[in-house]
Amino acid sequence: MSKPNPQSGNKPVVGVIADLKMIGLHPFHCAGNKYVVAAVDGADTYAVVLPALSGQQSIEQTLALCDGLMFTGSPSNVEPHHYSGPGSAPGTLHDPARDATSLPLIRAAIEAGVPVFGICRGFQEINVALGGTLHQKVHEVTGMLTHREREEDPLDVQYGPAHEISIVPGGKLAGWYKAGSATVNSLHNQGVQKLAPSAQVEAIAPDGLVEAFSVKGARSFAFAVQWHPEWLFANSPLSVAMFKEFGAACRQRRAEKEK
Repeated sequence: MSKPNPQSGNKPVVGVIADLKMIGLHPFHCAGNKYVVAAVDGADTYAVVLPALSGQQSIEQTLALCDGLMFTGSPSNVEPHHYSGPGSAPGTLHDPARDATSLPLIRAAIEAGVPVFGICRGFQEINVALGGTLHQKVHEVTGMLTHREREEDPLDVQYGPAHEISIVPGGKLAGWYKAGSATVNSLHNQGVQKLAPSAQVEAIAPDGLVEAFSVKGARSFAFAVQWHPEWLFANSPLSVAMFKEFGAACRQRRAEKEK
């Protein structure tokens, strides 16, 4: 749990995207606590939850409010019609309200120079928003590892070390984290099939699946990872480095707005 911070009066504001979920008979806008805590404690920012309202709220006002945006993981899949993919398997969980909120917001934020951090589903959203495509079930693709978790396992096992990533030399991630490789968790069904034209590979899995990318030519932090750095982030030097860079970019954005 995040600890009270009396020095939080002028921190940059990070918008954390919500899922639209049914709880009982009612829809709720929900964001996972682990993402909010990582934004507050890991990036040293002031977090607000952005409802998934399918364009009912102005993107311009959202970008004026927020000094950074975090697009989080979720059990739901990006609907395949957004990348001209085949129909989903029966029973696949989708969140059309989040898709309709996130995809245009991602494009507008990157264009406006607002820092953007994508995690798991957020990684997939950024790829799709910028023109990439997805495998819907990576574990069914010939030659690919099984990247999903076992639902029957306890959380510490689900989020435990799963596979190594190779960090691309000379990239942004290599500059933030001075090592050529790291071990990460892995809890996803979808994965990059075709990388967006403006995306630059930053890390790959042993089977060649893209695990991290940055956005070429972006005016600020525009970065996404397929794993979950928010989970016990303080225990991982890699996670600490990424959230530190994201927070610094958000502070720079806030300073530029206040000039």
